[in-house]
Amino acid sequence: MAAGDTKQALTSIAAGAFLDIKPASGDEYVIHNIHHEAGAELYFSDGTNQVKIATDSAEGSWLGLQIHVTNSIYLRVKNTDGAAKYLGYDGVETK
Repeated sequence: MAAGDTKQALTSIAAGAFLDIKPASGDEYVIHNIHHEAGAELYFSDGTNQVKIATDSAEGSWLGLQIHVTNSIYLRVKNTDGAAKYLGYDGVETK
C-alpha cells in the first residue's frame, strides 16, 4: 500500500477480545472513524501499557478522529459485549 491509500477493516471480534489497529513495521496511519456493533472500549497502546480513551455501552461510532498510529503505538478496540460482534475502522495510510 502507499501513502494516501484508504485503510479499513470490518471484523467479527469475540466477546472480550480486541481489534488492533496496528500498521506493519514502517507504515503509519491516521484513523478517522471507529465503528462498533455493541458496547466497546478504545485504548491507546504500546503493546505493554495502554490507556483507555473512550467507552461506549451500546452500538455506535467514534467519528471525526485524527489519531496517528504506528507499529509501536497503536489503537485497540475491545468488544465489551457478551457475544462476538463486528468492529471496524477507516483511515488513511500516511507512510
